Amino acid sequence: MREQIRSYIVENFLFGDDSGLDDSVSFLESGMIDSTGILEVISFLEENFPIKVKDDELIPENLDSIQNLVGYLGRKMATA
Repeated sequence: MREQIRSYIVENFLFGDDSGLDDSVSFLESGMIDSTGILEVISFLEENFPIKVKDDELIPENLDSIQNLVGYLGRKMATA
């Protein structure tokens, strides 16, 4: 799951260059991904994993880093 998410981020937002990308880096604070990009990430998650992101789950604690995305997906899939 982590590698699939990481690969998506690197290919779609970093143009294939993952040098120095740490899983805990904030997408928004680093400028790596903007709010529109976060919507693209949500679409990716919903298309590739058996989840639906609810409006009240659109918070940085769930979506603002690779680490947060992996944790969020783990929690969502455990309750599904």
